[in-house]
Amino acid sequence: MGVPAFFRWLSRKYPSIIVNCVEERAKECNGVKAPIDTSKPNPNEVEFDNLYLDMNGIIHPCTHPEDKPAPKNEDEMMVAIFEYIDRIFNIVRPRRLLYMAIDGVAPRAKMNQQRSRRFRASKEGMEAAEEKQKIRQEILAKGGILPPEEVKERFDSNCITPGTEFMDNLAKCLRYYIADRLNSDPGWRNLTVILSDASAPGEGEHKIMDYIRRQRAQPNHDPNTHHCLCGADADLIMLGLATHEPNFTIIREEFKPNKPKPCSLCNQMGHEVKDCQGLPREKQGKHDQFADSLPTAEQEFIFIRLCVLREYLERELTMASLPFTFDFERSIDDWVFMCFFVGNDFLPHLPSLEIREGAIDRLVNIYKNVVHKTGGYLTESGFVNLQRVQMIMLAVGEVEDSIFKKRKDDDDSFKRRQKEKKKRMKRDHPAFIPGGQFSPQALGNRSSPQAISSPRQAAFEMRMHDRQNSTASPSPNTSLTSDGTPSPAGGIKRKAEDSDSEPEPEDNIRLWEAGWKQRYYKNKFDVDASDEKFRRKVVQSYVEGLCWVLRYYYQGCASWNWYYPFHYAPFASDFEGIADMPSDFEKGSKPFKPLEQLMGVFPAASGNFLPPTWRKLMTDPESSIIDFYPEDFAIDLNGKKYAWQGVALLPFVDERRLRAALEEVYPDLTPEENRRNSLGGDVLFVGKHHPLCDFIVEQYTSKNEEPVDIPPELCYGIQGKLTLNENAVLPDQIVESPVPMLRDLTQNSAVSISFKDPQFDEDFVFKATVLPGAKKPPPVLKPGDWEKTNNDGRPWRPQLGFNRDRKPVHLDQSAFRTLGHSIPRERGMPGMYANAVPLGAYGNPYSRPLLSGQQQIPKLLSNLRPQDSWRGPTPLFQQSPQRSAGAAPLLAWNRMLPSQSQYQPSQYQALGGPMNYPQRPEDRMDRGRQV
Repeated sequence: MGVPAFFRWLSRKYPSIIVNCVEERAKECNGVKAPIDTSKPNPNEVEFDNLYLDMNGIIHPCTHPEDKPAPKNEDEMMVAIFEYIDRIFNIVRPRRLLYMAIDGVAPRAKMNQQRSRRFRASKEGMEAAEEKQKIRQEILAKGGILPPEEVKERFDSNCITPGTEFMDNLAKCLRYYIADRLNSDPGWRNLTVILSDASAPGEGEHKIMDYIRRQRAQPNHDPNTHHCLCGADADLIMLGLATHEPNFTIIREEFKPNKPKPCSLCNQMGHEVKDCQGLPREKQGKHDQFADSLPTAEQEFIFIRLCVLREYLERELTMASLPFTFDFERSIDDWVFMCFFVGNDFLPHLPSLEIREGAIDRLVNIYKNVVHKTGGYLTESGFVNLQRVQMIMLAVGEVEDSIFKKRKDDDDSFKRRQKEKKKRMKRDHPAFIPGGQFSPQALGNRSSPQAISSPRQAAFEMRMHDRQNSTASPSPNTSLTSDGTPSPAGGIKRKAEDSDSEPEPEDNIRLWEAGWKQRYYKNKFDVDASDEKFRRKVVQSYVEGLCWVLRYYYQGCASWNWYYPFHYAPFASDFEGIADMPSDFEKGSKPFKPLEQLMGVFPAASGNFLPPTWRKLMTDPESSIIDFYPEDFAIDLNGKKYAWQGVALLPFVDERRLRAALEEVYPDLTPEENRRNSLGGDVLFVGKHHPLCDFIVEQYTSKNEEPVDIPPELCYGIQGKLTLNENAVLPDQIVESPVPMLRDLTQNSAVSISFKDPQFDEDFVFKATVLPGAKKPPPVLKPGDWEKTNNDGRPWRPQLGFNRDRKPVHLDQSAFRTLGHSIPRERGMPGMYANAVPLGAYGNPYSRPLLSGQQQIPKLLSNLRPQDSWRGPTPLFQQSPQRSAGAAPLLAWNRMLPSQSQYQPSQYQALGGPMNYPQRPEDRMDRGRQV
């Protein structure tokens, strides 16, 4: 979600919510990595039931990564996506459900933001390519050395949008991947897998939330299910809180700023494109064996424990002496609602509320002061009480003027400190400090010096700097002409780039000065601030947006057609008289079709993903909708410093005009394009050992065309409708590989079928409350956790794994020295896409054997064991388990490379449950769950 700095603010304010992931690494023998048995207990000492993947957060870093060379083609992209999922699965190890959700057609309110992002990406991509070409020609003209320019088409990330051929191919690849894992990986043995691809309408994370809401409303749902959601968007935290599930965890990549990136011209590290000198590439390693490796660390993952965040919020939001009964669950809903004011994907944030200025803390303090007068909470199960919200917003409006003045004072103070810092550094520091292996090292620093990646570049810079310093400099009072001779006219004005102060964008609003509201409405909306009718229209649209967003989070999409029709937000002080504003939405609205959405969000530069006649509507000067696709557009910085923070002033798409123009070109669609333009649904997969497998096979055998209910006792309480799938994966039928480098599945035993969530009436309200029978997790926080340090006064550090009492393994200084001597400093980095190597059948072309003389660090945490964990009341479908110690059928899951003709099966046993499917480790051992 568009909440810049939200996670940074949250993790600093509530640090104990973060837990570093413990990840079991694949063991390597003779250059071949053995697959990890994910059926074993989770090394994080917690067992998860359901894993949900917001796939767009995986697709983007795998198709156009920032910290390594991009894949050369779509096949490599698909393998990278498979590896990423494997790695997440290895860390989380779900025991019941894996739900993969790809963004489908979004609501109109979201399409405006998608349109802005895609127009920006296209514009910035073309500008970067032009700048790169210009610098390349300059370097070659000066005699620089650059690698030959690769003749390849630039990957347009805009293709990651529903309706494109790329997304259609991705769905096929994921169906193959799921079938492959169900056939071969013991960790997937009894797993239910649901794939919601881009043909199913809705954003990925909201399709996941809709599934959770509908399952929670079923009588067989386990209220103590432990959910884990993978994604990097900030709104996942609020969505997780909105479920009111007691056990909800988010896994995401650990953000590490300033990661080194190679120069896109010479592919060398240590400088950007604008600083490239075209120097020869340095030999990497003694025999240049590391030429294709980048000196980057593997991306780490962290858990965000929402149960711990609930503990923090319970302490912060609890209020005494209320005129009504305090309900913590209702106060959490109000906290989520207040977070919408600082930014989201559907509404611009209010001008007076910036998260970096403590806006959420300010709102919470005002809320706690005003809630005594409101007579109740702001929200209830996704519906807003506007009269109470008005009291909060007018209280914010009373301090708006002081907020703007303080913002200006803080900004001036920061600039002054920065200017003084620059002067101090210029005065106290050497004019040039070499980097890399030539840089000065602090005494007593245990870490080894960073190896310089381009010594010639560093030496060149040092020589040039020394030459400049050695040149005789004229007296301070003498100025020079362009040819270097003293100027007879005396001093000249110093250039702007030599000044200590950076040019600032012009701010015509000046919110810190009197008359700021008049200037704001005149500049942003081109109306007079005294136009009460227009201001009320803006406020009403914003209030509708607040109601729509909250309903979207708690009940699902209230309207597929609604959107906020302005680029800017009103002021908090304008929220007068909102109590009587309507907040209902039209019923029965339908989403766009995929190709229609492409026409609404794509710039003309990405028209190649559309049919030819549709593409022509974007570029033909005679087109009736040509104004929807400007070649250039303005970006209003809106008080910010960088262009990416500004507002793209694009025209809003008129849905009626768009549909009228498309009616003329719809007949030109081919059958394949018509198929991609249709809306689809979810697909459920199970393996042959799953209790539901025989039931599904029977549906195909009997050719039952009618939807049937899932027997909840066969599928961990999951309920929904099953219907036959035209392109189903069926047992004993070959599953063809859509990726040439991967083998076909000739001995398939998995099966797939169309799945539909339980349906409810349009007026049904999902209750935002903790379900009966749910057990509150044991408290995690201790008194020291309420402070900024929890380590005897030393800086706070994230916990490793879920067991707080884990005894860490330490190395003393002598052990570090031993490791430094025994392990070469120049080590081969992991393969480009070998974060988690696929099982042997993939024939991973990127994994590399250990080099001669290279040793592996011993696995220090190999003796970890799960601690006692906890579980809630046993659902109906898990009562009276009967144990059986018989050996389960063998699975050929330890796949070998394609060059090997035989499988090497790995034996393992499973304890049978009531339906002969293995239970989670804590169910087998009857242990309580550890948070």
